[in-house]
Parts: sequence; C-alpha cells; structure tokens
Amino acid sequence: MNPVAYLALTVAVGLIIVLSVMLLKARQVLSSIKAAEQTAQKIVGDSKKEAEHIKKEALLEAKDKILSLRAEVEKQTRDRKLELQGLEKRHNQREELLERKDQALTQRERELSQKEKKLSDREREVAFDERKARELLAEQKRQLEMHSGLSAEEAKRQLLKQMEADAKHEAVGMIKKIEEETKVTAQEEAKKIISTCIQRCAGEHVVETAVSVVDLPSDEMKGRIIGREGRNIRALEVATGVDLIIDDTPEAIILSGFDPIRREIAKMSIEKLISDGRIHPARIEEVVDRVKKELDVKIQQEGEAATLELGIRDFHPEIIRLLGRLRYRTSYGQNVLNHSKEVASLAGMMAAEIGANVAVAKRAGLIHDIGKAIDREVEGTHIQLGVQVARKCGESEEVIHAMEAHHFDVEFRTVEAQLVQAADALSAARPGARREILETYVKRLEKLESLVDSFEGVSKCYALQAGREIRIMVESDKVSDEQAFWLTKDIARKIENELQYPGQIKVTVIREMRVVEYAR
Repeated sequence: MNPVAYLALTVAVGLIIVLSVMLLKARQVLSSIKAAEQTAQKIVGDSKKEAEHIKKEALLEAKDKILSLRAEVEKQTRDRKLELQGLEKRHNQREELLERKDQALTQRERELSQKEKKLSDREREVAFDERKARELLAEQKRQLEMHSGLSAEEAKRQLLKQMEADAKHEAVGMIKKIEEETKVTAQEEAKKIISTCIQRCAGEHVVETAVSVVDLPSDEMKGRIIGREGRNIRALEVATGVDLIIDDTPEAIILSGFDPIRREIAKMSIEKLISDGRIHPARIEEVVDRVKKELDVKIQQEGEAATLELGIRDFHPEIIRLLGRLRYRTSYGQNVLNHSKEVASLAGMMAAEIGANVAVAKRAGLIHDIGKAIDREVEGTHIQLGVQVARKCGESEEVIHAMEAHHFDVEFRTVEAQLVQAADALSAARPGARREILETYVKRLEKLESLVDSFEGVSKCYALQAGREIRIMVESDKVSDEQAFWLTKDIARKIENELQYPGQIKVTVIREMRVVEYAR
C-alpha cells in the first residue's frame, strides 16, 4: 500500500473515532443537561479546530516522511548506478587485457613455430654432419690400425696407461715439492712464533727445594724452640709433620719436608711463636691451627692474584682455591703455579699469533695442571682429577679438551689444545726449570705416607728425616698400647715388603690420651 494513502486512512480513522466520541458526549450532554448545550457547542468547536490541527500536522509529517523516503531511494539508486558503472568499467578493462594477452600468445605461437622449423632444419644438418664425421673417423681408425698393427681398444689402453703414468709422475713431483715448501715454511713460521713468545715470556726459574730456613733474632731462641727435654720441638714436629734441624748455623733453623704446604705452615707458626714469645706445647698447637686457617685465606689470595695477573676472570671459587694450592706444589722441582701461569702466557701469545681463540688457550693453560693440587689426596691421575674439577665447575668443553689432551691422553681436536701442549712442553723444557731427582724423592715419601695411612686406627702420619723416619699418630680410642706395639711391627714389615729405600726407616707410633674438661 502507498505510504501516503495509508497515512490518510489512518488520519481519517482517527478523525472518525474522535468525532464519534465527541458526538456521544454531545448526545449525553444534550440528554442529561440542556443547559450545557452552549458548552457542548464550544467543545465541538474546539474539537474541530484541534482535529484540523492534528490533521494538518499528520499531513505535514506524512509529507516529510514521503520526501525523506524519496531522497533515500534516489540516493540508493545513484549508488547502485555508480557501482554498476564501476563494474562495467572493470569488465571492459579485463576484456581489453585478455584481448592483448591473446594477441601476445598468437604472436608467441608464430615465433615458436618459426624457431621449431629452424631447429628441425638445424637438426637435419647436424645429423648429416655427424654421419659424415663418423664415416671419416671410421676411415681414419681403419687406416691407423692398418699402419700401427694395433686395434682401437689396444691403442686406447696403451695411451691411457702412458697418460696415467705421466700424470702420476708429475703429481708425485708436485706433491714432494709442495710438502718440502710447506715443511720449510711451517718450520720457519713455527720457530718464529715460538721464539717470539718465549722472548716475550722470559721468566725466572728457581728449582724448589725440600727445605725452608727460618731466621732467628738470636741463637738463644734455639733453646726456647727446643724446650725442656725437647718437648717444644717434638710438639712442633708432631703438629706440622716437618723436621726441624737445629745445628750450628748461626741465627737460623732449617725446616725439612717434602710437602711445601707443611713447610709453610711450620715456618709461619715458628715466626708467630718467636714474635709472641710464648713457646710451649699448648701454645704451639693453638698457633698451628690458626696458621692453617690463615694459610687457607692466603691460598685463595694466591689464586685470585694469578687470575688477575693473566687477565682471566669468571673462574669458579673452587678453581681459584686449587690454583692457590699450586703455589705450594712442585713438579720435578718446578713450582706448579708459576709453571701454569707461564703455560697460559705462552699459549695465549701463540694463539694470538696464529689467530686462534686466545681466551680458551689462556684459560686451559692456567688450569691444565689443576689436578696436581689434589692428586696427593684423591685417587687418579692429575689429568683425570683436573677434568673432573673443571667439568664440575662449569668450564667449557673446549677448555676441558685442551686440559685432557696436554699429555697426549686423547687425540687433539682443536688448535688451542695443541697450543697448550706445546706451551707445557716449552715451560718444562727450559734449562733449570725441573729436576728429576727431587720429584722421585717426593714420590717415594708420598708412597710411604700412603702405605701407612692404609692401616686402621692411624689418624695422621708424617715422613721425616728425608724418608728415614715415619712418625704415626694413632687414635687412642681405637688403638691400645699393646696394639700400638704390634702396629709398629706390622707397618715396618709392610714397608720392607713393598718399598725400596736406602738404609733403614725408623717407625715411630705415638699414642696420646688427651682428656679435656672446662671449669665454669
């Protein structure tokens, strides 16, 4: 239905309803009160006016709605027209593009047809030339076989054999020449690099001995150190495991022992006792215990100083501590910490010369002998122990491999490993750097102490007098006086059966009962 007609019908229905209501009211008023006729007429008049007003408003509203609907329809029509125009334009463009492509394809087909025709002609020419060449080659082969007396296959084999022999001869000569040139060049370059690195790392070498000297303020101090009936010197020897040699040397006593850490503890303890002035067994034990703690701190500082000197950081604290212990460890008379620092410097310089990883070479060179710090306490070679420590402390596989390979225990996989091995050999081979006799002596004493430690009830043991005496402290709650007597004989018998040594070894077993109580 047309919106205008619908609106008109609505208005008419509304008017009819209004008029009906008004007439009903008028009738009621006329029937009930005649006096209200004038009022009714007035109401009717007002209603008519109001109806006219409503009618006009409805008509205006209907006209506005009709206009708005017409505008919307016109707008939709325009938009649709524009859309259709766009689609038509794109369709025309696509048709033009397809037409151009069709023309290009037609042109391409014509060109390909011409090329195919030319190729066919060329193939026929090539086939003809090839047939002529085969005929000519066959004719020449027949003539060659007739003149040489050899078939084609035999001639080919002889020719290939001759060419192979000539090529091998030339290759052998060339390989020899290249090898000789490479060997000369490599030797010269290696000598140059090694000599340069050695000159840049020319350190002093002092072979470590098995004795230390403690200076005394006066010869009277010797008597105080010996003590009444020798009790002070015995207490010192028992607490430190070092021989004290007090002879005619003026204002000095000599400490003898194969373990540098024990000698250092004994030396520091005696110096503190001398400065303090109180020297008696109880004070000696107290000072030795304190010196051991101080030495632990000093060992840590030695390790940190070594890493700072070489510019290597981020080491695990355990590795730094073990590096410090190497300060008091010797290998064939050579101080192991100095040797490790020298190996790190040499390996780092050689790595820099050839373009290898300097950080890995220096790091592996510094800790390549780290296992020697604990090889007297734990079973295993110093390489195995060092690798275990490095892996536990998070070192990289490149560093661990260089440590593991420096004594040819495994094959070299990296250039840095070869450099560490070369630096280790250079440091050890310097004149005066090592002394075999001292190392043999130290190993014999270590074996002696290890043998005695294997007996049950032994708490501590020290090899003294250059291995001519072994002093053993036993646990009093596990070994009685009678058992100590038989233990001495068992140890002496085992030493006789398992060790080789010059002269004789004195076995001394000390069983001490100590009871402590505090008065409060």
